[in-house]
Amino acid sequence: MNRTALFATTALLGLAVAGTACAQEPHPAAWGASDGPTTTSPRCTGLPPLYEQNGPDSGIAIVSQNFETSFDNYDAEAADDFVVTEATWFIREVDVAGTYFDGTGAPRDETVTFYKNRHGLPGEAVARFTMQGADPHFGSFCIPIRNGLLLKKGHYWVSVVANIDFNPNGEWGWENQSTRVLNPAAWRNPGGGFGVCQDWTAENVCIPNGQRDHIFTLR
Repeated sequence: MNRTALFATTALLGLAVAGTACAQEPHPAAWGASDGPTTTSPRCTGLPPLYEQNGPDSGIAIVSQNFETSFDNYDAEAADDFVVTEATWFIREVDVAGTYFDGTGAPRDETVTFYKNRHGLPGEAVARFTMQGADPHFGSFCIPIRNGLLLKKGHYWVSVVANIDFNPNGEWGWENQSTRVLNPAAWRNPGGGFGVCQDWTAENVCIPNGQRDHIFTLR
């Protein structure tokens, strides 16, 4: 092989190696392993529960996270539904079971959004709060609702998104339970980084490893 051909072959090999390195660069995953069957949403205050969903943990946690700018296309949001059974509920706290993976957390804060129900999926946003909750169990949050939220009788959805940079803090996943209450949990990835469900869709359609619903308590 002459020197020119050898140089060209070496250059192509270098590009191939570089391309492989780029292809293997770490990026967010849509789910991770959870803490196991005994997980429930935490309790940080003496506030009584209005609604509890603490079925058996499925072993899966679904990412619901606002990443840094370089990973905006992976931003994802999970939500689960509940019914206000009385004339009004005054919600002062949202507690969720979750965990960190690919890192140790923790978030700057969390964004909680309440939606109206629309054809079995989240519809119009009712209220949104960004607060820093207590984190007593490695990713399970007790999130206070500033000034509380008054909801009238009806069908709603609640979403919790952790605001965390993937580098260097990894990911946060909201833990699934193995049973379903009302509609299946919903999920979306508007930027399309995960390649599925850019708009609200039943979560186990988007992520086949996902199970039924999420673990949370409204107080």
